[in-house]
Amino acid sequence: QVQLVESGGGLVQAGGSLRLSCAASGRTFSNYAMGWFRQAPGKEREFVAARGWSGVSTYYANSVKGRFTISRDNAKNTVYLQMNSLKPEATAVYYCAASKGAIMVVKGIDYWGQGTQVTVSS
Repeated sequence: QVQLVESGGGLVQAGGSLRLSCAASGRTFSNYAMGWFRQAPGKEREFVAARGWSGVSTYYANSVKGRFTISRDNAKNTVYLQMNSLKPEATAVYYCAASKGAIMVVKGIDYWGQGTQVTVSS
C-alpha cells in the first residue's frame, strides 16, 4: 500500500501561483512514477503532469506546458506541482497519483490521494 496526502491547494487570483505537495508513505516511493491529475465539476478526471520513478522523464498535458512544473524528492518521499500563471479554467480538485505502469491515464494509476481544491478567480 502507498498512502498519498496532498496539500497546498487554495484560492488564488488569475495569473498567480500555487505549489502543491504530495507526501507519500508505505511502499518504496522511488519504485513508482508519480503524477498529478485534476477533476473539475461535471468533468472527467484528466492528466496534468507526471515524473518517472527515476525523476528524469517528465510529461505534461498540453494545457499546462510551460506554466506547471512537476518535481520529486525521493529522499523526502514527496512530489510537487508548481503552478504558475494560473487561469480560471485550472479550477479543480487536484489529485496526486502513483503508478508502476501507465502514469498518464486514470486506468493506470495504482494509488490516489484524497485531493486538494484549487480555485482560480478571474
